[in-house]
Amino acid sequence: MQLRVDARGQGGDKAPEAQGGGWSMQTVLVANRKGGCGKTMTAVTLASALAGDGHRVALADADPQKSALRWLKRRSGEDPEIVGVDWTRSGKIGDVPKRCDWLVIDAPGALRDDRAEALIAEAKAVISPVLPSVFDEDSTKRFLRDIEDIKRVRKGKVGVHLVANRVRPQLKATARLQAFFGGLGQQPLAWIGDRAAYSDLAEVGLAVFDRPQKQFEPMRAQWRPVLEVLGS
Repeated sequence: MQLRVDARGQGGDKAPEAQGGGWSMQTVLVANRKGGCGKTMTAVTLASALAGDGHRVALADADPQKSALRWLKRRSGEDPEIVGVDWTRSGKIGDVPKRCDWLVIDAPGALRDDRAEALIAEAKAVISPVLPSVFDEDSTKRFLRDIEDIKRVRKGKVGVHLVANRVRPQLKATARLQAFFGGLGQQPLAWIGDRAAYSDLAEVGLAVFDRPQKQFEPMRAQWRPVLEVLGS
């Protein structure tokens, strides 16, 4: 199953790399099996960072809750443009705007089987946020097990990366999360702190990369290892 350029691009069934006569688009899938782990916040933060770097970015919402699309509706026209794409219909891998540099996909919580394979087939990287919770740890194990036999994952053609999300260093749950990663044999790309500013900014369609103020710099710095892996 291939992504299609929308009618404006007159792309038919061309894959992203074929957009606009050779235009190359990178795709990032934000996914985990469990809802509430911060997939949407991760997706909008990455989209904001990429758009702020001057890239043309599309944000595809494949989650029936449409949280990413609602975030985009709150966004001001003065902020770096992010094009919204609605992929919320069950099983739909839809159109993408013409000549985008990056496509960030906010996956549904119950991502498995054919849809997981279809989404991963288009991705440069899979980013999976994990909360410091025994339920999230179990969900992440099952998610990684579910996708390990997908051809592009098995052959190492798509990177699968973890992000520790909503971390509070002083809590026992954070220490347990560190032990979880150790047992998994895979360390997270980043440890993202639990800060109220994420929700405050989201209420007005913003993320930490949309605001240059010094108070947000420590939060932006936590995301930079993820952006470095993506090559931005």
